[in-house]
Amino acid sequence: MTFPISKAACVGVGVIGAGWVARLVLSGVDVAIFDPSPQAKRIVEEVLANAARAYEGLYRARLPERGTLRFATSIADAVEDADFVQESVPERLDFKRQVLAEINASAKPDAIIGSSTSGLLPSDLQEGMSHPERLVVAHPFNPVYLLPLVEIVGGKATSPEAVDRARALYAALGMKPVVISREIEAFVGDRLLEALWREALWLVKDDVASVEEIDDVIRYSFGLRWAQMGLFQTYRIAGGEAGMRHFLGQFGPALKWPWTKLMDVPDLDEALVEKIATQSDEQAAGLSVRDLERIRDDNLVAMIRALSEQQGGEGWGAGALRNAADADLAARAGGATAAPLRLHSGTVPAEWIDYNGHMTEHRYLQVFGETTDALLAHIGVDEAYLAGGHSFYTVETHLMHLGEMRKGAAFEATTQILSCDGKRLHVFHILTNADGREVASAEQMLLHVDTRAGRAVPAEGTVAARVAELAEAHRPMAWPAAARRHVGQRRS
Repeated sequence: MTFPISKAACVGVGVIGAGWVARLVLSGVDVAIFDPSPQAKRIVEEVLANAARAYEGLYRARLPERGTLRFATSIADAVEDADFVQESVPERLDFKRQVLAEINASAKPDAIIGSSTSGLLPSDLQEGMSHPERLVVAHPFNPVYLLPLVEIVGGKATSPEAVDRARALYAALGMKPVVISREIEAFVGDRLLEALWREALWLVKDDVASVEEIDDVIRYSFGLRWAQMGLFQTYRIAGGEAGMRHFLGQFGPALKWPWTKLMDVPDLDEALVEKIATQSDEQAAGLSVRDLERIRDDNLVAMIRALSEQQGGEGWGAGALRNAADADLAARAGGATAAPLRLHSGTVPAEWIDYNGHMTEHRYLQVFGETTDALLAHIGVDEAYLAGGHSFYTVETHLMHLGEMRKGAAFEATTQILSCDGKRLHVFHILTNADGREVASAEQMLLHVDTRAGRAVPAEGTVAARVAELAEAHRPMAWPAAARRHVGQRRS
């Protein structure tokens, strides 16, 4: 699969800019960075480390080789050979205009320029640019490397071609681009967040609830609904069998009640700022920002992975998007070579740990099952193939435990094709830790079946061709010493 860009530039690497760097680098894109802050290198490296850790748990497919990082000496140096430039400097219109004018003067004529502004209008940002037609607002959400949404907004001078190119580019990075139909301050996402934020500030100001209590109300209730269904679909369900019309008829009158202070804002004086900050410090309970980022990332990975299993494995919402990205990663991994396939990796979550403090035994089988799933996806056993009445069933498994894995340990599973014929696929998986040490292996025999007839049949078409290609590529490889062992057999 051809990726739309090979080189990018990121100007400004605070929270959002560093997230962009991580998403690009882990997508295999070389990134040049310019930020005059002496902390820029440290911030980028820390955010990239957290992002890489999250991706290990999110995707089954092998990630592309990381793009390179280069810290440039100027804006011109960073952008001169970039196919795409992402600007993420502070939200000051005059400063952004100055930076964008410098980017515009040095970037290639066909380079797309995206601005990470949270609310400034692209038409205002375009003033002073000699080629304003290639500028789009590309507003992401933190963490940029995990949350897939990016709002794309064109200005008065933005060309439709630039919007289309931007949409395709961000989609290739595994994101969900939503093109906003017309310019409006703060776009869509931040306008919705602003309404909730205003009300939350009043609730703290008036001592109705603390910052932790407000967060608990959100994360234990409608936050979980919003995460996978949004606002309108949630309320459609609330209307019962009569749907949205019934919901609006029943709850619409409440909009006239004095429930909110959306058009009023409390004065953020020193007392209120101190109150909120103190309560926030207490809520953090000593956890650093990097600690909180890792906890947030683990939760997001778990939720997205859970959503990816819905609808018969097709996925729902962010989970379906993750499955598509996973398939793209597998396609980008390229053709067969005489080396084990690297299709699955991750980290050991807390819920996999047993009473001994190690990864419990059935989780090893789960990892190898997920590795087999990744192999099947790699050879083309997709939803269409399954819907056509064909699949592979695992009919034998021999699993060996060779070591221990603890909470948070990184792992990778590799796969070697030992043999195949029309109906059978003989594979060997090896699980290694971050040091490359083997901790488990699994030998499996898979049978290709006609699921409707309930019997084994030869694979056909592209799946059969892909299996044959892999088997031929792996034929010169020596078999693992544990292959064809029986249970209890002594090691030589």
